[in-house]
Amino acid sequence: MAKRIPTKELQAIEAIVCDHPNGIGVQGIARQLGTDLPRRTLQYRLKYLVDKKRLVTEGEKRWVKYRAPAAAAEHPAVNGESQDAQEFEAHMPISKSAAAIRKYVRKPILKRKPVGYNREFLDAYRPNVSAYLSEKECTHLEEIGTLTTAEQPAGTHAKQILNRLLIDLSWNSSRLEGNTYSLLDTRRLIAFGEEAKGKARLEAQMILNHKDAIEFLVGSAGETGFNRHTVLNLHALLANNLLAEPESAGRLRHIAIGIQKSTFHPLEVPQLIEEYFDQILVTATAIKNPFEQSLFIMVQLPYLQPFDDVNKRVSRLAANIPLIKANLTPLSFTDVPTKNYTEAVLGVYELNKVDLLKDLFILAYERSASRYMAVRQSLGEPDPFRLEHRIGLRNLIGHIVRERMNKKAALVCIADWSEEHVKPAAREQFREVAESELLGMHEGNFARYQLKPLEFQAWQEAWSGPIVK
Repeated sequence: MAKRIPTKELQAIEAIVCDHPNGIGVQGIARQLGTDLPRRTLQYRLKYLVDKKRLVTEGEKRWVKYRAPAAAAEHPAVNGESQDAQEFEAHMPISKSAAAIRKYVRKPILKRKPVGYNREFLDAYRPNVSAYLSEKECTHLEEIGTLTTAEQPAGTHAKQILNRLLIDLSWNSSRLEGNTYSLLDTRRLIAFGEEAKGKARLEAQMILNHKDAIEFLVGSAGETGFNRHTVLNLHALLANNLLAEPESAGRLRHIAIGIQKSTFHPLEVPQLIEEYFDQILVTATAIKNPFEQSLFIMVQLPYLQPFDDVNKRVSRLAANIPLIKANLTPLSFTDVPTKNYTEAVLGVYELNKVDLLKDLFILAYERSASRYMAVRQSLGEPDPFRLEHRIGLRNLIGHIVRERMNKKAALVCIADWSEEHVKPAAREQFREVAESELLGMHEGNFARYQLKPLEFQAWQEAWSGPIVK
């Protein structure tokens, strides 16, 4: 006879979940329970509540979140198509073939045909003869992605927007994997090492791994390419501390894996995985157009599934290698909903058709290019908010520097200052602006805060200490 679950335990779990209408993960629930309940026992309790329809889930595996049924009904990501996905689709012109792919992958999984890896899909591609993108589409992407005609060293443009790229790409790529950090949470984690409250540490690890991987690509832009060194190390950085077997980071797959909610069964023979992996790299290197290279790697790398996990993340960052090297606007996947991205990838997995992913790639790049163009255009415009709060910002930042605060102390100081001196409606924006000002401080601009050189130099020593202790 099964042991009866204590009613009070179930009610306590339900109460915690109800307090989080946007969902909460296992780790967050365990933290708020404040008991010594083993993790497996808690997972069993949660499964029981889900089976009884007292809770609902969103996401998969370690990224699963729990919601109360009432909150789930109000949350579009759980109950039907999300509003973001509908809006994205409305602005995404797709071909008839792409529409057919979408229609197919939206069928129940039992009505879709089981398929395995098809090598012919890779073999049939001939660099600079075959093409996923038309010449017209490549020209369009080059026009919107080129910011200067002057010859510059590889990675120059990416380095100029590195701080913003680190946040944008880390957030968007993590979000596509079910990460629940907000854009602001991501910025504070990357800039100040502050983990968001109520979030799983795995989510912070995923974002920080993206940051390390992006810095690797940008910092080594002259040496990176579609070679083993770059792609294996890219995987090692993105998978750091996230895999069950740590030695699997940066190593090609030796085990069988499955794709959830898909009829696609990836290749299982290690020798063939290695052979096809090398073939993908050689083919990608031979492609002359950077946008075609980018889309090719987004298609073929996840399809092979060369790693135990983190394959799509590797493909999204690897897609930026040719763009960074050519000083084109990077692809940060701005505004791309998870649902639309997943459907496009499923079209490759199950049908070997790229049309839906291609249409998404083009729109995603247009959005990314527009974002960074707007950033450049806005640099010369006076910010009315900064103008209004210029004295407060000057006093606060001057105080932080003179007190030689490190990142952690500065973050607390900004929050306390905002609480005391800024009206409630403007506090969050004031915090963001103050944090941005600190991050942008250098030897050429500290005088605007009425600071002396020795004060600035002494503060920099404290500021450059480790982010996470």
